[in-house]
Amino acid sequence: MNLQKLSPWNWFKSEANHESPAASSAPERPLPPAMQLHQELDRWMDETLARVGLPSLGSGLTEMPTLLRPSIDISEGDAAYRISIEVPGVDEKDIKLTLDEGRLIIEGEKRQEQVEEEDRYRRVERRYGSFCRVLDLPEDAKAEAIQASFAKGVLTITVPRDGSRPSRRRQIPIQ
Repeated sequence: MNLQKLSPWNWFKSEANHESPAASSAPERPLPPAMQLHQELDRWMDETLARVGLPSLGSGLTEMPTLLRPSIDISEGDAAYRISIEVPGVDEKDIKLTLDEGRLIIEGEKRQEQVEEEDRYRRVERRYGSFCRVLDLPEDAKAEAIQASFAKGVLTITVPRDGSRPSRRRQIPIQ
């Protein structure tokens, strides 16, 4: 059974081949054995899903402290696809959208600085992290008409659909 036929379009098929998100500036510590096992199982599951053309389930608990990987919601309408990406704490100026041979590349960087000052001390805590998500556009996407907006930590991308292209899906009457 070909599981790839169950998914009409895999938006994330190029993401695994693209550069992985950059690590944040937080120092890496050795993982406890239980977390190492969890990380190995995550890797094995991701490889298995990639073989049948399905997107990764994500990195799970083991990489959360060091990588920033924003959630993506994709909805399909008759006139357009709508992509919403939650990027709290990221400024609009730190987000870059690029179109490259049918792939939409979304990159960004999060910068946080917390300063605490008292009479006898000053504490500054900084955290930096970057992300990169790659989406393969469907064949009926009008790449030249893509629009994006950013409000309240949510990046919304509208990808118009080409209505002149015939749909591959059609109803077959039962006789």
